[in-house]
Amino acid sequence: MNRKFIDVFFKHLFSIVALFSVLALGAILLFVFTQGTMPFLRSTAPSIRLVAQRIDDLTVNGKQYFNHSTFIDIEKNASLISIRFPSGDGEEILDIAINSKEKDPLKQLTFTYNSEVKITYPESYVYTISWPTAIAALEKRIHIILPEPPYSTGKFLTGLHWSPNRDKVFGIFPMIAGTLLASFGAILLGVPIALLCALFMSEFMPPKFASIMRSGVELLAGIPSVVYGFFGLMVIVPAVRTTFNIPSGNTLLSAIIVLSLMILPTVITIAETSLRAVPLSVREASLSVGASKMQTAWRVVLPHANSGVIAGIILGISRAVGETMAVILVAGNSPQLVFSPLESIRTLTATIAMEMGYASGRHSEMLFSIGVTLFTIILILNSLILWFRRRMEIES
Repeated sequence: MNRKFIDVFFKHLFSIVALFSVLALGAILLFVFTQGTMPFLRSTAPSIRLVAQRIDDLTVNGKQYFNHSTFIDIEKNASLISIRFPSGDGEEILDIAINSKEKDPLKQLTFTYNSEVKITYPESYVYTISWPTAIAALEKRIHIILPEPPYSTGKFLTGLHWSPNRDKVFGIFPMIAGTLLASFGAILLGVPIALLCALFMSEFMPPKFASIMRSGVELLAGIPSVVYGFFGLMVIVPAVRTTFNIPSGNTLLSAIIVLSLMILPTVITIAETSLRAVPLSVREASLSVGASKMQTAWRVVLPHANSGVIAGIILGISRAVGETMAVILVAGNSPQLVFSPLESIRTLTATIAMEMGYASGRHSEMLFSIGVTLFTIILILNSLILWFRRRMEIES
């Protein structure tokens, strides 16, 4: 009776834990996708906003504000902003005409004022109006923030420039290219080495030495990525700089070498486990018809373990595409389109890690959009590999 009760209890407990795990994962994905799609569906604000500095008594369109430290929202369809505030013995007057049909933010506003005024454009969609004084720190200022329209998905995915602060330009194509080049380079360099190591460990190495080697590989798989990055920064980057006589070794080639080292333990471990799981009878059948041990390993054992080998490659690709810290340390982090492995790159994950700490507004939402793009890339790559595996199984 007690045993039956315990079995039922743990059955329901595991079901509840699994349900909450699925719900939590779904909530995280929903949040990321919601944040990532917002910049392409809505403006940053419903209307123009004002922020006043060192102005205690401010009247905007007939409404008076005292010591107002937050945004002052202007009516959505307003065509004029009338600003008044006392200054010395008189009153400062600033009238701003709004041309809502104009798409260029530099031409949307026309200013009329009654005294010396300095108007600057510190960043796209932001005006700063200041009233000069003898001491710059005492200048009275009003910042006008225009709403940014929904961003174009095409410009986001195919744009060549990333300037989130000054120009509000969010083109991630160079970072997509950098991510794919670094990942595919690491796969092309690392996977063949990993497969040969796995075959050697499972088919040719004595069991005792194979066990020691297996423990070492598993130990390498547990090393934090920042350690690989530090090794790359201290060893690989200087080697690349010296070998090719270039100003900086923080290049695509350095990133490829570090990523290939990082995926080796994962691919070797999973591939070697799959190879060892192939029944001994398969090997004996191949050897009995005159095949050599190398032919048996390469043409019989490896095809029989292709499911596990492909699973290891998928995990290797996912780790290469999603790697952050090691790439930040060795890749150079330059958001430009590269045409040589000796040029600096920036990956999608590096952009998120480097800028999320200070990003706000649309910039922050665009970083979530990069996360959605990264998730989509990994999903497409894994789907292609699985499709290729099923096609191979059908043809065989």
